[in-house]
Amino acid sequence: MFEALASGLGQVVQPTILLTMLVGMCIGFVTGILPGLGGPVTLAILLPFAFGMDPVQGFAFLIGIWIVTSTAGDITSVLFGIPGEPTSAAAVMDGYPLTRKGQSGRALGALLTSSALGGILGMIVLALTITLIRPLVLAIGPPEFFVLTVLGLTFVITLAGNNLLKGFIMASLGLLVAVVGIDPELGLPRYTFGSLSFWDGVDIIPIVIGLFGGAEVLQLMLSKRSISQTVEPDVNSLGQRARGILDALKHWSVIVRSSAIAIVIGMLPGLGGSVSQWLAYGHAKQTSKHPERFGKGAIDGVVAAGATSNAKDGGQLVPTIAFGIPGGAATAVLLGGLMILGLTPGAEMLTVNLDLTMSMVWIAVFANVIAVSIALLGVKYLSKLTHISGPVLIPAIVMLLMVGTYSVNNDYVDVFVMVGAAAIGVICLRWNWPRVPFLLAVVLGGFTESYLSLSSSMFGTEWLTRPGVLTLFAVIVGSLTIGALPSLRKWKLRREVSQESTK
Repeated sequence: MFEALASGLGQVVQPTILLTMLVGMCIGFVTGILPGLGGPVTLAILLPFAFGMDPVQGFAFLIGIWIVTSTAGDITSVLFGIPGEPTSAAAVMDGYPLTRKGQSGRALGALLTSSALGGILGMIVLALTITLIRPLVLAIGPPEFFVLTVLGLTFVITLAGNNLLKGFIMASLGLLVAVVGIDPELGLPRYTFGSLSFWDGVDIIPIVIGLFGGAEVLQLMLSKRSISQTVEPDVNSLGQRARGILDALKHWSVIVRSSAIAIVIGMLPGLGGSVSQWLAYGHAKQTSKHPERFGKGAIDGVVAAGATSNAKDGGQLVPTIAFGIPGGAATAVLLGGLMILGLTPGAEMLTVNLDLTMSMVWIAVFANVIAVSIALLGVKYLSKLTHISGPVLIPAIVMLLMVGTYSVNNDYVDVFVMVGAAAIGVICLRWNWPRVPFLLAVVLGGFTESYLSLSSSMFGTEWLTRPGVLTLFAVIVGSLTIGALPSLRKWKLRREVSQESTK
């Protein structure tokens, strides 16, 4: 393996390879800041340009695009509250409140540092496990996937904060949206309102853009102020960025745990990066000493979201390279890129072409470091956008939202979905209802139904006794217990105070 790593590094550190990677990164940054034009869309558009390149050069171009789109999407999440893609949505929760307090430099410093470290950890795991992971991945089937999605839904309790009833109501609404489409059992349209656009379900991207970006724009429009409500003289100074970097390093355990969650979830085909980000965010809140700060500018929430942003990539590449099973939408396009470059996923990539696999690892590491370094240097200028008055900035943002939403499927219905999600988001902001349970239920609801249907049709009720299922159910019970402990402590304390007062 070490020989393959050395050989892969030697192939990457060539001027033409590095230049090709930089070209891809420039394209990825521009498209990454446009809502809806995330990694999968950009890769699909530019995939033909990889035709005729040698494998390493093609990897440099495509992976450079892929890595930097996540980073760019995180930047817009923090500065404007608009996720560049669904995998950047969790960064809005605490990054945007920090921006509104005039601490965008600190937020981006923490986010980008944790993103780079998470991405590097993901690639280290890819390099170490690519030849060893086969038995584990093959042992996971629909029953295990079903229980994993149920585990994700249990985080509604954590993410709802003190508004547990409101959280359940929002999650229920999200599940209603998730079941729109074709019934997996009967094969008949369900809640499509006669529109063919809903036969494949409601696309998650318009919902994310509307629920977070659209809602924040409407709030900004009503307030007639700039995004940053506090102007500090040194907000964009090197000191603010350095503070954010130190914040990320201080929360190294959050980076490691969040990256581990993202890597493991990334290895499971189909679940995608948005699931891992919310699971990691929920776990960070659950284990934090100050969970009440989450959603109001908690720096450990920013770190958790940032770490998962790029850590998931290493996990998603494992099944893609080892079995030809893409871990997500972007890796599905990358799989096509491998074939265009004349490579076949599977045993060949793990033996004869192991050096090429390791070159992908090195390219991703370099892309992470370069993207974050450039972004940190540009924070000073990017943050100034948040001080532009709302009436000047809003028309440009609205145009980006509309174009980005429409470009996902070239369907005007998506624009109406985005507007509807924005309305829900504004209502949530005005009356203090949690938005995340709604989004988490939309993301996981479809998976939950599909995997339950597959489990029942393939195994009857026997799947309930599978070791992996029982283990994951135990994790769910443990997670619910940990989540309930603070409430139990408060109840016990109130009871003791009540008993003392009656004496």
